[in-house]
Amino acid sequence: MAGKGKNLGSNVKRRSCRSKAGLQFPLARISRFLKVGNYAKRVGAEALVFLVVLLEYLATEVLEFAGIAARNDKKTRITPRHIKLAIRFDKELYQFLRDVTIPNGGVIPKIHNILLPNNKSNTLKAVVVAAQEEED
Repeated sequence: MAGKGKNLGSNVKRRSCRSKAGLQFPLARISRFLKVGNYAKRVGAEALVFLVVLLEYLATEVLEFAGIAARNDKKTRITPRHIKLAIRFDKELYQFLRDVTIPNGGVIPKIHNILLPNNKSNTLKAVVVAAQEEED
């Protein structure tokens, strides 16, 4: 006779929701952050799992591209600079994280086309633009 208080099987191991979903990020900790942050009165379990899957996917994408950037820089350690380069050179990540400031990320190198050498017309254009600015 198996009741509520009886141990149904001592060999049965408990599996967390995190291990059932196959996740690496901690569900309980993110659930706690959502509760403490007062973002909503109640948060469903499915919404929590979806949020954790999304965060894990974004972290995987950023780290994958940052690893490629570090490898191109001949480094074995990912720095904030590599993360910034990874975000800026991926179209979707840049659109999503456009307004994010990454400390010690540096700036993205960009040289305006007019300033590039080996083209006399570009230099001429730069001189003309400078002259027009002085007149105004």
